[in-house]
Amino acid sequence: MDMHTVVVGTSGTTAEDVVAVARHGARVELSPAAVDALAASRLIVDALAAKPEPVYGVSTGFGALASRHISTELRAQLQRNIVRSHAAGMGPRVEREVVRALMFLRLKTVASGHTGVRPEVAQTMADVLNAGITPVVHEYGSLGCSGDLAPLSHCALTLMGEGDAEGPDGTVRPAGELLAAHGITPVELREKEGLALLNGTDGMLGMLVMALADLRNLYTSADITAALSLEALLGTDKVLAPELHAIRPHPGQGVSADNMLRVLAGSGLTGHHQDDAPRVQDAYSVRCAPQVNGAGRDTLDYAAVVAGRELASSVDNPVVLPDGRVESNGNFHGAPVAYVLDFLAIVAADLGSICERRTDRLLDKNRSHGLPPFLAHDAGVDSGLMIAQYTQAALVSEMKRLAVPASADSIPSSAMQEDHVSMGWSAARKLRTAVDNLARIVAVELYAATRAVEIRAAEGLTPAPASQAAVAALRAAGAEGPGPDRFLAPDLAAADTFVREGRLVAAVEPVTGPLA
Repeated sequence: MDMHTVVVGTSGTTAEDVVAVARHGARVELSPAAVDALAASRLIVDALAAKPEPVYGVSTGFGALASRHISTELRAQLQRNIVRSHAAGMGPRVEREVVRALMFLRLKTVASGHTGVRPEVAQTMADVLNAGITPVVHEYGSLGCSGDLAPLSHCALTLMGEGDAEGPDGTVRPAGELLAAHGITPVELREKEGLALLNGTDGMLGMLVMALADLRNLYTSADITAALSLEALLGTDKVLAPELHAIRPHPGQGVSADNMLRVLAGSGLTGHHQDDAPRVQDAYSVRCAPQVNGAGRDTLDYAAVVAGRELASSVDNPVVLPDGRVESNGNFHGAPVAYVLDFLAIVAADLGSICERRTDRLLDKNRSHGLPPFLAHDAGVDSGLMIAQYTQAALVSEMKRLAVPASADSIPSSAMQEDHVSMGWSAARKLRTAVDNLARIVAVELYAATRAVEIRAAEGLTPAPASQAAVAALRAAGAEGPGPDRFLAPDLAAADTFVREGRLVAAVEPVTGPLA
């Protein structure tokens, strides 16, 4: 476990800290300012709880049941009950990193001092994270409004010592046993605390933050594979000239063009348009790669702005304001996050689509400018990469289905009290699948393009130094080069891991310098 420590204060957190806690096991610590803010807001809640007037979430029921005033002796039971009843998820377990992000981001809001939760509850949340205890959270149960209720409820259930959780050894056990084994005392919830642990966009936000980290790597990787394909197809790098992109100044487009140009520097394969098979222009999938990749990059930048705002937010209902008021609000609605999750699924699908078109062009002897059919060793006896492209095409087709927005839907709940919901959790879940698929799609293009570049090199043309570095690193990673047909799935799996782990980018940057 990484012993890096993330300190949670009152003003939100960063994307880097989310990834550190969720994926790399960073420890979590509450700042002194956060502890003070927690204590101060709790005094306000306690004062309101002592008054005869009903206050939503403190001395009333919830949602459509908010009209009932709850007597003092039933309020602890009310908080336990909301957690138990809302922990109603179904389906497969959600990934460990998603649950850790979910818990950490809820702690981030709790630590803001706007929720009225006691310091000891926040400390228990940190203790559970630091112990490597991961509540069992299920795939289905969130409508993205009021936030990710069911997933957060399963996490809160663990804090109470109830339900099931996974220990640091990967074994699922009763949560009470795991807490006891790590010396953690279950919390006994008081007024407002049950509600405060459930009411946020934390699941969808955590998945957005991790998707952005993954997509940054994949977009740079796709710039590299596009350059390799251009090179293997004997395309021209003149279309990447910075002056061409300066007159259409979308930032991402210029970045992608620059990445490709640096990968192609020193290539002996580019610029053969007037050789034996003259052409005036390359196909769109080659020539317009910076425009498509760049538009996706700009979309990532916008999504990162939304994520940054949400990471700085305190999402709860009701909230404790600095002047002592406790006010109901609609900040838990997931629409801002849901929209960008869907937007990212759209651009990921389009990036996958253009990668597949270049792969298909590399394999088609009528469009590949002299490459053997399907990049086969002995076409007819060997099928080469024919079915690798089938696999890639199947993934692209699924990506297009996943690009249908979840946030365009809404289904009313809670006896029409929650009559418009964001479906942000669903948008996040399908985006995770899309990101996984995109890594595989980029990996297939990489595998095809490197084979094609090696075939060109065998014919006496010299690839760019960065291309040679990419080929050498991929081969060292276990994805073999041209030759007779062999069991292909292990090679594709090796290429997938190579791309997914950022090793393609790492392989070329010693030659190109840092790529954006």
